[in-house]
Amino acid sequence: MKLVLASTSPYRRDLLSRLKIPFGVCSPEVDETPHQGETPEQTAYRLAIAKAQSSSVDYPDALIIGSDQVATLDGLQLGKPHTHDNAVKQLTMMRGRSVVFHTALCLYNSRTGSTQAKVVPFTVQFRNLSDAQIERYLVKEQPYNCAGSAKSEGLGIALIEKMSGDDPNALIGLPLIALVEMLENEGMPVI
Repeated sequence: MKLVLASTSPYRRDLLSRLKIPFGVCSPEVDETPHQGETPEQTAYRLAIAKAQSSSVDYPDALIIGSDQVATLDGLQLGKPHTHDNAVKQLTMMRGRSVVFHTALCLYNSRTGSTQAKVVPFTVQFRNLSDAQIERYLVKEQPYNCAGSAKSEGLGIALIEKMSGDDPNALIGLPLIALVEMLENEGMPVI
């Protein structure tokens, strides 16, 4: 079966390429607006499934990977900042505090309708950064398309005091440990 990543994220594409399995990429058409009363985990979970399943029309005989990430600070959802000013606000709020990144993963078999999905949380404790440090980081990295305004795989590591979770890849956007297990469940062993 063909493997398809339903994401336009270059970070997810880079992570998936680490598994050395050929795959295609598509752009899922999904409204990412959280539903009223939905927890961050529920939002990420629902969107990962929706992204994978929405791509099945174009790939009726494939294993389709959907993923979504929602960052939270004291229950407040932090999305992609998109602008410098929004990134400054996010990082200012997060300095000296812990943020939980809820990364959901779905592997959808479009041939059988089998759906495997889970949320992999990852906690990041941010350093107590000065305004000048935040500004210098944003000018150098420009992480405006990253939930929480920080790229741990880049210079963003300098913002972090400590991290904890089961899979560091979840923080970047694609929980590879869970994905390897899901692929094996579908008869596509990685090694």
